[in-house]
Amino acid sequence: MDIEKLQNELEFSAVRSGGPGGQHANKVSSKVVLIFDIKSSEALSEQEKERLLQKLSSKLNKKSQLMLTCDESRSQHKNKQIVINRLQVLLESALKIDKKRIPTKVRRSEKARRLESKKKRSLKKTLRKKPKLD
Repeated sequence: MDIEKLQNELEFSAVRSGGPGGQHANKVSSKVVLIFDIKSSEALSEQEKERLLQKLSSKLNKKSQLMLTCDESRSQHKNKQIVINRLQVLLESALKIDKKRIPTKVRRSEKARRLESKKKRSLKKTLRKKPKLD
C-alpha cells in the first residue's frame, strides 16, 4: 500500500458541525468528511482491495466507498489530519493478516491435578454435612 498515492485519491469535503457552539459553529465549516473509493484505488493491489471490501463491508456504502468524519476540533486542518490518521489505522488493521492459531492439548499431569483438586474440594464439602443417624 503506497501512502502517498493513497492520499492523492482521497476526497474531502467540509461541512458545518452539529451541536451547540453559538455564532462560530453557525458560520464555520470545520467538520471534515473523507471519502475513499476502494474499488477505483490505484494505490492498492487487487488482493488488498478484496481484503478491504470483505473486512470493512459494514463501513462501506453502496458504491464501495469508505466514509469517515471528524468534528473533534474547531480547526478544519486538525480534523483533516485526524481523519487521515484514522483511515491509515483502519486500513492497516484491516490489511493485517492474523497468525493462524495452533490448538494445543491439555497435559495429562494438568488434568490429573485438576481432578485431584476437585476430589479434595468434594471431600471437604461432604465432611461439612451433618452426619446421618441411621
